[in-house]
Amino acid sequence: MAPVESGPAVPEGADYSALDVEARAGLRSLPKSLAELVGKHLVAAGMLIDEDPERALVHARYARERASRVAMVREAAGLTAYHAGEWAEALSELRAVRRMSGGNAHIAVMVDCERALGRPERALELAKEAGKDLTPDVAVELRIVSAGARRDMGQLEAAVVALQGDDLDPKRRDPWSARLFYAYADNLEAAGRAEDAIRWFLHAAQADDDEDTDAAERAFALGADESEIAAALPGETVEIDDSDDTADSDDSDDPVDSEEAAEPASVPGTSTVDDSEADEADEADEADEADEVDEADEADEVDEVEEAELPQAGQPIGVSTPDSSADGVSKDPEDAVPADGDTVAETEVPADDKKTATEPNSSVDREVEGDADGEGTGQAERRDG
Repeated sequence: MAPVESGPAVPEGADYSALDVEARAGLRSLPKSLAELVGKHLVAAGMLIDEDPERALVHARYARERASRVAMVREAAGLTAYHAGEWAEALSELRAVRRMSGGNAHIAVMVDCERALGRPERALELAKEAGKDLTPDVAVELRIVSAGARRDMGQLEAAVVALQGDDLDPKRRDPWSARLFYAYADNLEAAGRAEDAIRWFLHAAQADDDEDTDAAERAFALGADESEIAAALPGETVEIDDSDDTADSDDSDDPVDSEEAAEPASVPGTSTVDDSEADEADEADEADEADEVDEADEADEVDEVEEAELPQAGQPIGVSTPDSSADGVSKDPEDAVPADGDTVAETEVPADDKKTATEPNSSVDREVEGDADGEGTGQAERRDG
């Protein structure tokens, strides 16, 4: 008869087919229907162990209750309890696994449970029982938790020594190197050796390709500067703020963000006009000066023409002298002789001619004033603005 499935609801995707081959082999001693039920809850526990270890433990306990004689089920229950912080339960389950399988695959977890229960002396005794017939990864984990137990007992230097070995080499890149370097740095810091701790935190950061630790942050907190961290992490890239180059580029078609285009703080007494405005102002000033010179030259020419057309002293009024010589004497003999007894009156310049004679200079003055009031004021406003 098939077992009644009345346990906790399994999440979507928690199917028996998701179990690996080794786990399925461990459930072969169970009836097929029971094996599938237990397998589904083991898969659910594995899916939830990281995000919700308490819910994962519910599924692991349910599987354990239905298959307590299967070592693989007890192992899953023990590891799930460890992740959920149930130290005594985890220790009990893993001890059962050790008796059933005869291995020490989880000896480091068991020692850590003893530590968490406040029994560092028993943790060290349990570590000694493991012997030396351990895989490299288990041996490293056991050294790490054993050092933690000595640290709990106040043996700070002994904890540092416990982690030393041939694999404590910055050039090594074993799967456990990052954890070993990090644990060594952590114990160095506890022993008051900050400089050594910084160096080993940086070694841990270099070896931590998966970024499982906060080694770089720990080194920075101890006083390592950014250059040291950058030198220790050659794979890291440094972001450079190129907003100034983007703002100065004339070829950029992208709109400039208002925050990136913020005006720089001006120094008192200096202009804040940018180079392009300054160049335009200089070109405008040069053009105005050229115009003033041209107008002044034209005014001088007009003055010379006006003066040449005005009657000279001693010349009869109303007589035009287009062909007069430079000394003002007419070439016509009759025009050159004044009337009997008459004297030549001093010629008065007509009002219109005076006006004409002075207009060019007045025009130049107005242009200069206009430039000073217009262009010069505009530049002042831009500088002040």
